[in-house]
Amino acid sequence: MLSQIKWNRERIRLYGGMRIFYILECIVMFDTMKEDIRCILDRDPAARNALEVFFCYPGYHAVRAYRRAHWLHEHGFPTLARFWSEWCRFRTGVDIHPAAKIGRRLFIDHAAGVVVGETTVIGDDVTLYQGATLGGTGKDSGKRHPTIGNHVTISAGAAVLGPFTVGDHAKIGAGAVVLSEVPPYATVVGVPGHVVRMRRCPYAACDSECCPGQPDSCPRAKTCKCRGECCPRFSDGEAGVDLDQVNLPDPVQMQITELLRRVEMLEKRQETVL
Repeated sequence: MLSQIKWNRERIRLYGGMRIFYILECIVMFDTMKEDIRCILDRDPAARNALEVFFCYPGYHAVRAYRRAHWLHEHGFPTLARFWSEWCRFRTGVDIHPAAKIGRRLFIDHAAGVVVGETTVIGDDVTLYQGATLGGTGKDSGKRHPTIGNHVTISAGAAVLGPFTVGDHAKIGAGAVVLSEVPPYATVVGVPGHVVRMRRCPYAACDSECCPGQPDSCPRAKTCKCRGECCPRFSDGEAGVDLDQVNLPDPVQMQITELLRRVEMLEKRQETVL
């Protein structure tokens, strides 16, 4: 009889602890839900109000479904988590593995054909467009998917493949295939992807003169003292999100321009010699 009373007390204590834990989890989930809606309203001009986002945005539904599936996966229900993620894939077209680690305020625009692998790590304030793939290579176990930093934009149809890091504030152009590490503040385009711009300071001249060649030697970046929202190095939250997918450098045109400049320089040098 005494042992039965002790057992009932333990059951009550355990049940009460689970209820408190569940309430805390609900508070956290509600807080992230507000953030997920707010980031869509801030980044998508087509979003008119929170009600529209809540009912009509598949990217929002995919993120919320992932957060539930990840909770199940982290609390010992991996099969149920996979069932939930498969339902999300069927409903939204977004395939996010429940084991992936995603930060706050992820925005998946249009949410069609987006794939996020099992060991992927995504930071805060990241934006993914339709067709983006964060995948692995080969059959290796362990860490085989990319780690995405904060304030990263991955454009439509881009693929980031492999266990490397994409630095904070980086931008991946549409259709790029990234196979190696991307430094912070870099813009990557092409197949395979190449760094074509380093957003180290707010001066527009760095995009065409200093940064494509040797960004670390840019004199303006070293002497920049701007700490306002206009400077990408010191912008946090939504101010640090860059969604410009059009004004990207053309690496082929840049190389042709550089060759023409060198030819003109050599011609002038030849004229002075003669």
